[in-house]
Amino acid sequence: MDTNPLRQAYDALLAADPRAVPPPGEWNTEQILAHVSLVSAATISTVAAVASGAISTYDNRQSQDPWTLDRVITLAGGEAALRERIRAQGEALCALAAVLSEAELATKVPTLLLSNGTCLVDQPLSLGDILVGLAGAELPGHTKQL
Repeated sequence: MDTNPLRQAYDALLAADPRAVPPPGEWNTEQILAHVSLVSAATISTVAAVASGAISTYDNRQSQDPWTLDRVITLAGGEAALRERIRAQGEALCALAAVLSEAELATKVPTLLLSNGTCLVDQPLSLGDILVGLAGAELPGHTKQL
C-alpha cells in the first residue's frame, strides 16, 4: 500500500495551528486531538488484528465519548503530548500498512462509523478502504476543525 497519502494527512493535521476558541457545540483542540488519537489507536489495532489473522471490527463510538476524550487528555498530559502521541501513531500505522499484502488490504472488517450522532457506515469495509478513508476524509476533516 502506498502510505504517502496517510503520512501527508497526519503531517497536515500535526502542522495545523489550533484555533483560539471552537465554535459553540464543537470540540476544543485537545478533544479533537484525543479523538484522533483514539481513532488512530483503533485503526492500528484493526490493522494488527488482520495482519495476525485474527477477526476484528472497526467501531468509532468510543472515540466520541466525552468522558473517554477527557480521560485520554488527562492521561496523555495535554495538547503537546497528544500531538506527539498522534505523530508516533501515524508512523506506526504507516509502517504497518506499508507491508500489508493485497489479501490483507482486501479483508472485510465489520465497520460502524458515527459522526455527530449520525451513522455514516454500518457495513463491512475492506481494510484498505478504512485506511483510505482515514487519509482522505477523517484526518483532513479534523485538520480543518483545528
